[in-house]
Amino acid sequence: MSIADLKDRIALEKANLDTDKINHAISPLEDTSKFKKVRKDIARMMTVLAEKENQK
Repeated sequence: MSIADLKDRIALEKANLDTDKINHAISPLEDTSKFKKVRKDIARMMTVLAEKENQK
């Protein structure tokens, strides 16, 4: 995955997380552990992005 792809994916996941949080405030979700999983996935992608940027 290229650096640009990672940046796009991170932005998309953050936007989806924000949307899910707003939807959860309106009508509670059954599986709230999804928030934690998505945050960790975003953190992993950001770590990979930082590693790729430092390699250059």
